[in-house]
Amino acid sequence: MSILRHGDRGQEVRTLQQRLNQHGAGLDPDGDFGDATEAAVRNYQRRVGLVIDGIAGTKTALALAGADCSNLLQHTLLVSAAARLGVELAAVMAVNEVESLGSGFLDNGKPKILFERHIMYRQLSTPRAPGDDAVDLKAHADQLAVAQPNLVNAKPGGYAGGTAEHQRLANARLIDDLCALESASWGAFQVMGYHAIRLGYQSVTDFADRMARDENEQFEAFMRFIEADPTLLKALKGKKWAAFAKGYNGPNYARNLYDTKLERAYQRHAAGCPIPEAA
Repeated sequence: MSILRHGDRGQEVRTLQQRLNQHGAGLDPDGDFGDATEAAVRNYQRRVGLVIDGIAGTKTALALAGADCSNLLQHTLLVSAAARLGVELAAVMAVNEVESLGSGFLDNGKPKILFERHIMYRQLSTPRAPGDDAVDLKAHADQLAVAQPNLVNAKPGGYAGGTAEHQRLANARLIDDLCALESASWGAFQVMGYHAIRLGYQSVTDFADRMARDENEQFEAFMRFIEADPTLLKALKGKKWAAFAKGYNGPNYARNLYDTKLERAYQRHAAGCPIPEAA
């Protein structure tokens, strides 16, 4: 599905307008995504509880088609997150737009994940108990890397994408359940499993179970991640987008223009941000 926004024109916009009209929008289906269409999208998103951004993406299209959207991120959570973090709602919306994968779930209903074989290697090599021998653990990880390099490897890679990542995870769990769950990133915001305890979850299993529930749980993990990093939170409060992007996306953030995307998204949301408290 195409992502439609202000300024777009064409048959897809006309179809969007017609579907909005079925919900009482009263638009002229002229195929021009102007102010009236954006307002109608916002009104519809507000009515069904979706993030109120005026952008007709996959989630809005699914809702208009009558799909069950109960597991999708709700706008009220963004409002409460802004208050909880002490930042502008437009800043939270910008981060949600740029840093999420758009959706936290695959078409089969499973959460989006990415299994990181180099993290699996690291976790297997890490002593956890007083009696653990680091040399022995590393030797065992090295043996597994030779036998199953797609699952255990000192170097990143081996990605299969989509539902195939769940098969990789399932195979890795046969090697070591704890390390495997820790070695996957989860949900729309791709929070790594090894952060689970630091972020206040009872266990990595508890974390994984919650990531499989809905996007609101995935967003909660994202908020906890920001709260647990004072530098990241300070950058968000100050709208220092380069610093935020570096902290969240890593030192190569500029290669993908994350800071520029965050700045532009913030400006757009700041200009058109609804007042959710009155919604």
